[in-house]
Amino acid sequence: MKRDYDVIVIGSGPGGLAAAGAAKKAGADNVLLLERDRELGGILLQCIHNGFGLETFGEDLPGPSYAQRFINEAVGLGVDTLLDTMVLDVEPDHSGNGMRSVFVTSARDGYNELHTRALVLAMGCRERTRAQIRIPGTRPAGVYTAGTAQRWVNVEGYMPGKQVVILGSGDIGMIMARRLTFEGARVERVLEVMPYLTGLSRNYVQCLLDFDIPLQLRHTVKRIIGRERVEAVEAVAVDERWQPIPGTEEIIPCDTLLLSVGLIPENELSQKAGVRLDPVTGGPVVDQGYQTSVPGVFAAGNVVHVYDLVDWVTEAGYLAGASAAHYALGRATSCDTAIPTVAGDNIRYVVPHTVDPAALTEGDVRLQMRVTRPLEQAVRIEVLDGETLVARQGARYARPGEMVNITLRQRDYDKVRGARELRVSVTPR
Repeated sequence: MKRDYDVIVIGSGPGGLAAAGAAKKAGADNVLLLERDRELGGILLQCIHNGFGLETFGEDLPGPSYAQRFINEAVGLGVDTLLDTMVLDVEPDHSGNGMRSVFVTSARDGYNELHTRALVLAMGCRERTRAQIRIPGTRPAGVYTAGTAQRWVNVEGYMPGKQVVILGSGDIGMIMARRLTFEGARVERVLEVMPYLTGLSRNYVQCLLDFDIPLQLRHTVKRIIGRERVEAVEAVAVDERWQPIPGTEEIIPCDTLLLSVGLIPENELSQKAGVRLDPVTGGPVVDQGYQTSVPGVFAAGNVVHVYDLVDWVTEAGYLAGASAAHYALGRATSCDTAIPTVAGDNIRYVVPHTVDPAALTEGDVRLQMRVTRPLEQAVRIEVLDGETLVARQGARYARPGEMVNITLRQRDYDKVRGARELRVSVTPR
């Protein structure tokens, strides 16, 4: 086993695979991909539905096929891999040679300390659980996250139940509503506490409308009923403050409750690496090259913020991997004063969080954000430095469940370099 690497990537989902390949292409000789599962591919291996690769390849692929293209590329480029390997800790190397230590363990190789000049965090995200949203009631069998049910059905070959209620209109929940219907289950309805959809509109159309599965907005589960197994849930409408409205309770018989109530970046290792986290996204604060607040530590994909499309995760992985290789090889440029991106009108957060003016050489910078409220009309996306317009773009609508993008192009760079901040807003046109 080699101990020293130019770049180590933690996580082999779409972001990690893209980062490893990009680091190799950018000139890093020794690149290692660490994966805690027994196969490369991450969450894509259980996402057997289509919808992947439309932007990257111009093709409509299932998740495993999309992953396999990047697995083949990484293997072909000579990326080293350690599978079934858990990363325990990340810390600066104490030898004074500018390396960073990554401590790993596996059944095959035991406990080891690896060293790298640059590190890419690509651990992805995890689902919120029942404990985190505090649903009252008994604790019977039959309450699962949507991702757990997805793995059971698509990989393990088990059905979680026959009569299902889904809480939350996230993408995984809507996709599983369709998948369970295919397998013969009855999905009674999807309940969403917000007054709007939290997933993609295309999934609402293709997974719920096309299969006559009801969606109830401003509704939640008030209580789970059942002792050994879920027997029913009590649904209730909520007001503007998410408080139950008396008299709207309804008992829905079911044997399974799936939770699709949001995703959280997997950032225990990010914290151990000492990177600064964004309190809104829960992910690392990054610049346009996806370098974190710790020099030489990069982050990409759902570990930074939760994306809609795997193609955008791949794009972030490319940038992070190339940036990590440049850092490892001593080619990186940086400025002491980074320009912050700031959430303006109707914006929850903006990624990247800073723009390094010294790195504005070629290519475009994509700013990605989520709005706080839906605007079902033509909108104006603007980037301002005080009263100075830096960039402007239009869109047909803006919805919290769908990422909003604006691109800073080379023609905008002179304004960007002279800016004190880049404030982004989305308003009606």
